[in-house]
Amino acid sequence: MKPTRCTLFVCFLLFASFLVAQTGTVRGVILDGNNQPIDAVNIKTSVGTGTQTNKNGFYKIVIPSDEKVTLTFTHIAHKTITVTVQLKNGEDYEFYPVMSTTAEQIGAVVIDSRKRKTVEGITTLSAETVRLIPGANPGVENLIMSLPGVSNNNELSTQYSVRGGNYDENLVYVNEIEVYRPFLIRSGQQEGLSFVNTDMVQNVDFSAGGFQAKFGDKLSSVLDITYRRPVSFGGRVNLSLLGGSASIETSSNDSKFSTISGIRFRDNSLLVNSRQTETNFRPRFTDFQTYLTYKFSDKFHLNFLGNISLNDYDYEPLTRQTNFGTLQDPIALLIFYQGREEDRYRTYFGALKANYFLNDDVTLKFIASTYHTTEQEHFDILAQYRLGEVNSNIGDENLGEVEFSEGIGSQLNHGRNDLDALIVNVEHKGTYEIENDENQIDWGIKYTHEDIRDRLIEWEVIDSAGFSIRPPFPEFSNNQPYEAFEGPLAPFQSIRARNNTQIDRVSGYVQWSKQSKLGKHELYTNVGVRAHSWTVNGDGIQSKTQAVVSPRAQIAIKPDWEQDMLFRLSGGFYHQPPFYRELRAFDGVVNPNVKAQQSIHVVLGNDYSFKLWKRPFKLTTEAYYKNLSNVNAYTLENVRIRYRADNNAEAFAYGLDMRLNGEFVPGTESWVSFGYLRTEENINNRGFIRRPTDQRMKFAVLFQDYMRKIPNLKLYLNLTYNTGLPGGSPSYADPYLFQSELPDYKRVDVGFSYVLVDKDKQFNKGHWLSSFKDASIGFEIFNVFDTFNTITNTWVRDVYTKRQFGIPNFLTGRVFNVKMNVRF
Repeated sequence: MKPTRCTLFVCFLLFASFLVAQTGTVRGVILDGNNQPIDAVNIKTSVGTGTQTNKNGFYKIVIPSDEKVTLTFTHIAHKTITVTVQLKNGEDYEFYPVMSTTAEQIGAVVIDSRKRKTVEGITTLSAETVRLIPGANPGVENLIMSLPGVSNNNELSTQYSVRGGNYDENLVYVNEIEVYRPFLIRSGQQEGLSFVNTDMVQNVDFSAGGFQAKFGDKLSSVLDITYRRPVSFGGRVNLSLLGGSASIETSSNDSKFSTISGIRFRDNSLLVNSRQTETNFRPRFTDFQTYLTYKFSDKFHLNFLGNISLNDYDYEPLTRQTNFGTLQDPIALLIFYQGREEDRYRTYFGALKANYFLNDDVTLKFIASTYHTTEQEHFDILAQYRLGEVNSNIGDENLGEVEFSEGIGSQLNHGRNDLDALIVNVEHKGTYEIENDENQIDWGIKYTHEDIRDRLIEWEVIDSAGFSIRPPFPEFSNNQPYEAFEGPLAPFQSIRARNNTQIDRVSGYVQWSKQSKLGKHELYTNVGVRAHSWTVNGDGIQSKTQAVVSPRAQIAIKPDWEQDMLFRLSGGFYHQPPFYRELRAFDGVVNPNVKAQQSIHVVLGNDYSFKLWKRPFKLTTEAYYKNLSNVNAYTLENVRIRYRADNNAEAFAYGLDMRLNGEFVPGTESWVSFGYLRTEENINNRGFIRRPTDQRMKFAVLFQDYMRKIPNLKLYLNLTYNTGLPGGSPSYADPYLFQSELPDYKRVDVGFSYVLVDKDKQFNKGHWLSSFKDASIGFEIFNVFDTFNTITNTWVRDVYTKRQFGIPNFLTGRVFNVKMNVRF
């Protein structure tokens, strides 16, 4: 068999990479005393080579390995700096000198990489803050939920909605590789672990809208995670009553091969046992992740990201008593359960990423990934209930007991849901930087194949006062128990479907970015376009191909004012081609004709940086508007989304997000967030009503502090207030007739940590703490005020008045946790 051109090309690259001379690389950014990059700094080496910094202050120079080389940094307006280095073969050394000024100079204001993210509307979060902030589900998602416009009224879930979008509208990348969630998750307590391993995180970037064409085809947000590339041996261990994690970092002697791997285990029993349902609950959430990097040469790097997640959820409810109503008219619901639920989630993910640096201006990337998940959701649970009046006579021996039953009945839920999904991606990305004109061109093309095999069997039977309740359809006239119904028995809800579906996708983008001047003002522009074509096939499905084009643009201006201000305007056409869950309708049947949802999105933003108490602060404000068409309406129950799969709706969303962040306490970063949102939809031209994610008001505080007399004792506060969501109505109800709202969500989590070891507190060799770079012990209180937050309602009929009572399903109560963190 003759080798293909592609094979010969790959072999040539590999062969050429091994012929590269034994060298090391020194790179970095040169700053002045005001932390501004310096252009045109001359760098000379003792071996006769040299280079110069660009307008962003960046430089890179290759030197011989295994010998001492002196580098000299000179500039006409700054003092000379000299440094001697000796690098190993393949070592990449970063050196960031700060040059002092010998003569007054007014230079041009340039945009470095951090400022570039700011003009793009991207929020950058500290990886260390991610690891420290308390929460029932600690990690990256816990932190971004404190940002304006990001909401989640379920502390057991890592899923979130952004500016009126649902959980399926958010992109998540790890080292530019798109990652996925399991399909069948119904409640937060089933989720277990987020894909992102906090111990491995280096950078966290988040965009809540108006993002560039280089990011994928979703409507709401982008979470872009970067994992660390270690340069030495190290590790981290975290232990708490909720589980534990351990990670290890390695780097070869020649710095060519580096690894970072982590294993995590989580047990939600502590949280679930704080709820009002008594259960036998045995969760086992475990995952292993690794990120490997091998530098064949300075030009060719190969990376591997792997993940194995094994989540077992065994749930056996026993009893529940929920008290509600008023002090004058207290009511209680008592439930006795039989049966159990057994869920299994097995996910495997692997990705290869190759970086080829053609020259200083062109970078080529090749990514291939595979995601495989097998999911089982099996349950048979019988709930027998009593609804009645509660004895409220103080001093009575039966205080709190149900004395008069107003309703009695039972409910049987059955499910046998199994899913097997395989997703394969092959992608190429490229970047071309034109330094002299401050231009950059990005492009990419991606092929995706999705193969989903799904069996959905669910039914529910409700018995009230001895009468089987019929489905709530208009063709049934049901006046039980006052009039006998003589028709055949039928389950209250029943879904049965088997689907074997394949989706092939081709998508791509190209965008152009430019940094320039508008008079004395700094101007940044970005223009790009995405295209996406997909074909749906499967058993019993007539093949359907569709395509969309999404133009997008950004413009930012930094005025030459005394105040440090930045203005942004971004937007465009954003499309979300349907994923498998969006193709599957209420009855479980796949509709291949579902169109891509479209959002015309406009974001106007302003950043104002200033000094307060002689410390840095920044106020970020964004106003946004979305006009949505071809909307795929859905119902939301806990975290499970079920779509209508008919595109028979239109919607809008608008709001205002504000965040003030800075050093409220010297040396720490804290922030206050405020968000206002209004989002409504019009289904089948029946008029606009609130969408399930219509979170009108959001207020959050993330605060870090320490005791001045005991600086090693630190405080972390995470406070959230969200107004109530729609969703208090039964899942089968007509949303136009039943617009019930859940109560406001209020929660405060606080953590205390005592630092035993850090960079400022080290111990001499021989001390038991001398082996650690960082070590701390902590104590956390989740839901400090023991607030009874509601996620959904259980609906029960009163046998006497035929009223339906919405009994709140409460989330977790107050929980205490202890933890220990060490890094070596």
